[in-house]
Amino acid sequence: MSTTRTTRGTKQLAATALAAALGVTALAGCGSSDDSASGAGDTKGSGSKTVTLVSHDSFNVSKDVLKAFTKETGYTVKVLKSGDAGAALNQEILTKGSPRGDVFFGVDNTLLSRALDNGLFTPYEAKGIDRVAADAQLDAAKHRVTPIDTGDICVNYDKKYFADKKLAPPKTFDDLAKPAYKNLLVTENAATSSPGLGFLLGTVATYGESGYQDYWKKLKSNGVKVVDGWEQAYNEEFSGSAGGKKAKADRPLVVSYASSPPVEVLYAKPQPSEAPTGVATGTCFRQIEFAGLLNGAKNEAGGKALLDFLISKKFQEDMPLNMFVNPVTKDAKLPELFTEFGATVDRPTTVAPDAIAKNREQWVRSWSSLVVK
Repeated sequence: MSTTRTTRGTKQLAATALAAALGVTALAGCGSSDDSASGAGDTKGSGSKTVTLVSHDSFNVSKDVLKAFTKETGYTVKVLKSGDAGAALNQEILTKGSPRGDVFFGVDNTLLSRALDNGLFTPYEAKGIDRVAADAQLDAAKHRVTPIDTGDICVNYDKKYFADKKLAPPKTFDDLAKPAYKNLLVTENAATSSPGLGFLLGTVATYGESGYQDYWKKLKSNGVKVVDGWEQAYNEEFSGSAGGKKAKADRPLVVSYASSPPVEVLYAKPQPSEAPTGVATGTCFRQIEFAGLLNGAKNEAGGKALLDFLISKKFQEDMPLNMFVNPVTKDAKLPELFTEFGATVDRPTTVAPDAIAKNREQWVRSWSSLVVK
């Protein structure tokens, strides 16, 4: 994240596997992205029938779902992918008032204050917002952003390693600092990675301002390894992933996502009856991802229609197997792959957005001085 989202954990894994289908910088939502596409109503400004969604690289949606949006509204979606979420957000801050698109998707609760403080979004109360879980509506009073999905950053473990060693896998933050798990954990740099930052925030939430630094001193003494981003940590250092096995990785604990085990099952050939990885559910930090109508959008009407659609049941139920995140609406059902192989996190740690805004840079600097330097 700069504290920016240079990686997106499990979503990055899925994006890598589906790279040929996703494209790099832009995706026409359904057939033509021509401005003259037929459809309902006129739009503010140019009268375009194209609505542009600016996003991080890991945004993905089924083609038939975008076609349904076009059929319902007349608008064709163009997706402008702009690197990791932090980089995409920074570009919108630099061009605020004259945005590159109509809707921005991908700012999460760790960066929300940066977007709101810069006045990037025009308030809009999306239709169906009453179906969104209350604890995900962090801007409910002003509706500058709409919650779209959630995900839990958690330590994942290699089941085979712990079975072979006859060692119980860790369950909590406290466990990770015990001698039994010395030299087993790899995490991402909190200054350059979303999962790394989320894991740091999880320790702040657990041990408080007075205790998180002492906890990281213990982790460092216990041999925690820090790498730049999720891709390296998960696919090169973690022995439980398909990529890690090929790389002969030797770290059986990694900071990733609660939805990582279903990904390992989905892309395995043949698919196993049990996920090769598990989740230490006492180490999780809850991310919430938002979208907002960009201030100065050329197609404001199309942007509003798209925000409505992003919390529709059709889109919400399409997300899990495309971006490996959880829906925020109460009526959306998870696919069987998630319910069978995913981890249920009943009590994830959280940190209030205003506390993150006030302390994020200080926490990261302190962490860096303790762990990296």
